[in-house]
Amino acid sequence: MVHPSSTLPTARRPALPRSGHESPESGQAGGGIKGSATHRVAILVYDGVKLLDVVGPAEVFGEANRLGANYRIMLVSPTGADVTSSVGIRMAVDDDAATEPAPDTFLVAGADLYPRTPVPRDLIEATRTLSLRAGRVASICTGAFILGAAGLLDGKRATTHWKVAHELAARCRASRVEPDAIYVRDGTTYTSAGVTAGIDLALALLEEDHGPDLTRDVARALVVYLQRSGGQSQFSAPLQGPPPRSPALRRVTDVITANPAGKHSLGELAKHLNVSPRHLTRLFREELSTTPARYVEMIRFDMAKALLDQGYTATQTASLAGFPNYESMRRIFVRELSLSPAAYQRRFRTARRDGEGQ
Repeated sequence: MVHPSSTLPTARRPALPRSGHESPESGQAGGGIKGSATHRVAILVYDGVKLLDVVGPAEVFGEANRLGANYRIMLVSPTGADVTSSVGIRMAVDDDAATEPAPDTFLVAGADLYPRTPVPRDLIEATRTLSLRAGRVASICTGAFILGAAGLLDGKRATTHWKVAHELAARCRASRVEPDAIYVRDGTTYTSAGVTAGIDLALALLEEDHGPDLTRDVARALVVYLQRSGGQSQFSAPLQGPPPRSPALRRVTDVITANPAGKHSLGELAKHLNVSPRHLTRLFREELSTTPARYVEMIRFDMAKALLDQGYTATQTASLAGFPNYESMRRIFVRELSLSPAAYQRRFRTARRDGEGQ
C-alpha cells in the first residue's frame, strides 16, 4: 500500500506498507511467502497479554485462509505453558519458544504491564530466540517494549501506543520512536500503535504476501479500513504533554486552558507575568519546546476535537474553540491529523442527535 497522497490507480499500486513510514530498504518484502506454501505465524503470549493484540491479527490471517491463503497460526509462550489474558480468558498454547520451528512471521503481543515494569528475563530470551529464526518480526502495541528490551529496536524506527510512546523512547534511546504512526516498518522489523492497530499491521503484512486484492477482501469481510487516514494523534486524549516545571509558566498555561477562546496574544500573555514577550517566548521554548502562539493553537485544537466529539457543528466548534474562522481550524486539522474536521467528526462523534444540547 502506498502513502495516502499517492494518486496511482489501485491496480498499479506497489505492495508497500500503508502508513508512509517506510525505511529506505522497505521496498523489499519482509519475509512474505507468496503462493500456496504454508506460512507460519508465531504469536508470543504470556500472562496478562492483551487479548485483542492476539486475536485481532490472528483474525486477519484466519480470514485470509478462508479466501485462499495458507497461514498456520501458532501461540507460543516462553515455557509452553498456557496463559491467562488481560480479561481473564485462558489461552491454550501450542509450543514453547525453544522448540517452535522457524516462523515466517513472529508477532509479539502487548500488555499493560511492561510500560510500567521491567520486561521479565524469560520474555526477553524467548523473543531473542524466535527473532533469530523468523523471516520478519513485529510487535503489537506495547509489545514494542519487549522487542526493545531484547535489543531488537536498536538503531531502528519504532512506534507503540501514544500513551506510552515517551516511555518507550526513554527506555530505547538507540531507537527513534514515532508516536503518531499507526505502524512503522524498518527493514524486517515492524511495530504498531495501540491495540486495534495490530489489525492495520496484519493487513499490511498480508498485502506483502498476497497483494492488495486479497487484502481488500479481508478488510471488507472484517468491516475495517484497508487504509486508515491520519495518525495516532486523532485518537489521543488532549493535553498529554508534561506540565510546565516553573509555577510562573504554569500560571500562563492555566489561563489558556481555562479559556481557550480568550484573547491570548503574546503581549496579553506576557502581562500575566509582568515579563517581556521575548522572555515569555524563551520560557515556552525551554520548558515546553514550543511557542506561546503554537501552545494556544494546540489547546484550541484539543477543545475543537472535544466539541466535535459532542456533536457541535464545525462552524460552532470553530467559534467556541477560539479560531478566527472555520478555515483556520480546518488547516490545523489537516496539518495534525490529515483529516478535515468533518472527517474527524464522522469517526469520533457521540451518538447524540444533531442539534441536541446546542
